[in-house]
Amino acid sequence: MESVLSIEKRNKVLLSMATLVHQGQTEILKANLKDMSGFDNNDLAMYDRLKVDEEKIAGMVNSLRQLAGQNDPVGVERFHFTHENGLEIYNRTASFGTVMIIYESRPDVTIEAGGIAFKSGNKILLKGGKESLNSNLVLVDLWHKALTEHEISKDWVQYLNFNREQTRDYLINPDQKIDLIIPRGGEKLIAFVQEHATCPVIVSGRGNNFVYVSDEADKEKALQIIFNAKTDKISACNALDKVLVNKKIPGYKVFIQTLIDHLKGSKVQVLTDEGLGHFEGAEPVSDEKQWYEEFLDYKILIGATESAEEAISFINRFGGGHSAAIISENKLEANNFLSAVDAAAVYHNASTRFTDGFQFGLGGELAISTDKLHQRGPIGLQHLVTNKWYVYGNGQIR
Repeated sequence: MESVLSIEKRNKVLLSMATLVHQGQTEILKANLKDMSGFDNNDLAMYDRLKVDEEKIAGMVNSLRQLAGQNDPVGVERFHFTHENGLEIYNRTASFGTVMIIYESRPDVTIEAGGIAFKSGNKILLKGGKESLNSNLVLVDLWHKALTEHEISKDWVQYLNFNREQTRDYLINPDQKIDLIIPRGGEKLIAFVQEHATCPVIVSGRGNNFVYVSDEADKEKALQIIFNAKTDKISACNALDKVLVNKKIPGYKVFIQTLIDHLKGSKVQVLTDEGLGHFEGAEPVSDEKQWYEEFLDYKILIGATESAEEAISFINRFGGGHSAAIISENKLEANNFLSAVDAAAVYHNASTRFTDGFQFGLGGELAISTDKLHQRGPIGLQHLVTNKWYVYGNGQIR
């Protein structure tokens, strides 16, 4: 296998893959229907992630074409200087080498994450969940057809059809050098990978995202943003879970009741903290642990706060480090909030649903990292690289 594929070859494979996915729509949908038939749809978030329809396939095709059109992230000069002894020293981006992606339920990860890893010059090991096996095997077969069409080894994209025990053994003792592992899924999956992996792991962590409604908020904006962030896509890690409302907001009780009514109209279960007060249609929160929970469901928890400082402290204690928003017309207050909240993405007067590689202009994402090393937030094409030093001399010795 070549150490680094040329950008021309990588792009040709991506464009061929886009064509194959488009042409193979019927086969993909048939395989996904087989996966769906064996799935208990009581888990709404998992059901939404597992299901593939024509819109999702169009998204896969669009993602591959966009990736093919983006600049090569490998070999980009980060900086360069000339040493006093004449050495020319460069730092340039470089591929990791072999990237393993472990994910649950989402067949589109086989395309989007696989495409980003491949475009950035990495060999890809895909370990999907058993619930999406039929869909994933069809998509990986298309990857192999695209590679073969351009006389490139199938080893560049491999699918690991392992059970839990086999996955554990592979993490402990892989049959090849793995440079990076990215788990995409729940906290149990992430903990499992971190426990057994023998190479660096980038954590695509939980959401548990917050919105703080300031006493200087535009209430109509607040209602629209909260409703969108909660109900637009409950299975997404950027969906809203918690709301904190400043008690000093004018018309506090009317605002809270209006918010609850809006949410209940979309069948959202509304939990409230005892400090908020009693409101019709809401249920009291039963356990403080629910403040830590990522719901991934039509469920939301609303609490009260006395100040932005209190809200910041609360979010930093309970939040998942993913996304948080402030609704306020006070720019100074908003900027203080954005600086002080410890999250990968912070928002002023906007929905948390925008924490997404495609929405941020990255052409998609491999994952959304809640780690601080080496990349935080959406990991796009530009971030799935490390760096390398190039030093050019003329006989210099130290």
